[in-house]
Amino acid sequence: MCDGMKIGKRLILIGVILIVLSMTMATQYVTTRITYRYNLVHPSEADVRFIGSDFSSDNIRILRISGTNASGSMNLELRIGGNLSAGQNKTYTAVFGIVNEEDYAINITHFQVDHISGEDYMQIWLHGNMSRLKETDGTAVKVWDKGAMGDTNASSVWVLGPGNHNSQDMSADGVAQLATPWDDTAHVRYYSEDDDDATSGTSDFVWVQISIDAPANADTSTSYTGTIWVFTRTG
Repeated sequence: MCDGMKIGKRLILIGVILIVLSMTMATQYVTTRITYRYNLVHPSEADVRFIGSDFSSDNIRILRISGTNASGSMNLELRIGGNLSAGQNKTYTAVFGIVNEEDYAINITHFQVDHISGEDYMQIWLHGNMSRLKETDGTAVKVWDKGAMGDTNASSVWVLGPGNHNSQDMSADGVAQLATPWDDTAHVRYYSEDDDDATSGTSDFVWVQISIDAPANADTSTSYTGTIWVFTRTG
């Protein structure tokens, strides 16, 4: 038998083997099981958590849980009873704080406010000194301005430094710990001292300043409600 015929038979045999293998592979089925687990916690206990500070007109912190410690929704009650008039501006320098408990830095990129009822007269800043107005706090970054975004950055407008996975404290310098105890009335953790400023990229927290800037022709017959969205990213 000539060498050409031998090579041809070998090629035919290889082809048959490939066909059989492809048929075998096409009829295989694999089942794989992967389990998962996660927990849901209180907003003041999360890896990126919210703490209260300033009080509303009912002497309860603006940031509060409507319900119990274990259930209910987190709200900002800026003025109870409608005691802010048209033509007035009311500013809270520390409505709430945002605290990072992750091992790595968290970047705040922008805010979004969706107003549900009434016009949007809200202005929001991120800043380091909880007792200063934005005019005297050089760290202040405007993130919302009455219906329009303020500063926004795909990377970051403020960097929360790494935390320590402990919801009972936060750090201004990455070392010293500032206690964030529990408020049994508002059902949130809080901080009320004003001697430790937040620095972007170093501190694991930042303060949120909110102004309600109501014009003289503002509608006094309606309530003003909505939702504040805080957008963050890693890396």
